[in-house]
Amino acid sequence: MAQAKPRVGLYVTCLVDLHRPSVGFAAIKLLEEAGCVVEVPALQTCCGQPAYNSGDRVTARDLGRQVIAAFQGFDYVVVPSGSCGGMIRHHLPELMGDDPNLRAEADALAGRTYELVSFLTDVMKVDRVPALYSGRVTYHDSCAGLREMGVKAQPRALLRSVTGVELREMVDPEVCCGFGGTFCVKYPDISTRMVSDKAADVMATGADTLLSGDMGCLLNMAGRLSRLGSGIAVRHVAEVLANMTDEAPPIGQPEEVR
Repeated sequence: MAQAKPRVGLYVTCLVDLHRPSVGFAAIKLLEEAGCVVEVPALQTCCGQPAYNSGDRVTARDLGRQVIAAFQGFDYVVVPSGSCGGMIRHHLPELMGDDPNLRAEADALAGRTYELVSFLTDVMKVDRVPALYSGRVTYHDSCAGLREMGVKAQPRALLRSVTGVELREMVDPEVCCGFGGTFCVKYPDISTRMVSDKAADVMATGADTLLSGDMGCLLNMAGRLSRLGSGIAVRHVAEVLANMTDEAPPIGQPEEVR
């Protein structure tokens, strides 16, 4: 008897939904090609991270309850963002700690939640993708993806299987870009200095494309690189791995620039 395909709930994230739907479609393509049945629950909401980071535990809890309800019954929950994935896996259970039933449900959800590329490689055992992207790329390790979700080697391994890609590492790929969710709003001067340092590191690689797995980081870095006139394209790594770079222009560029 053939083994049933895993049923995956795709947690789209607010920034993908509002700014970069192509990342969601790329994630679906990658997951389906890996052998998953993918659904996108219509009732999903913000994971509550902005409220949580601002100390508003009441709002964060309310949003967390909706996330738990929306993703009941899936074998896995996959997120094209280490940041939102980290919120669900590590912080949502803590928020539900005063309610034994909700804490149990939050723990169960956390245990089956993965960042997209780590899910593909670590769970579905994908070791290569049939993609083509011609250019020199560098990869930024987002803070939450790296430190909360353990994402480091996985995207690099898959990128090396993409025909035409030359991977060039930054000196400090693990250093924060300065976005940090609400950090960039609370401390704009520090954030600007951090993203300026990151942009200099990116440009020093000689890469023509910057990739990462978190939209917040990508929007932040794309803005700074554009202001500096770098000419470097910025994309979510899923778009390259799914061979879907024709679906949308680089982040920060208008549609007509294609």
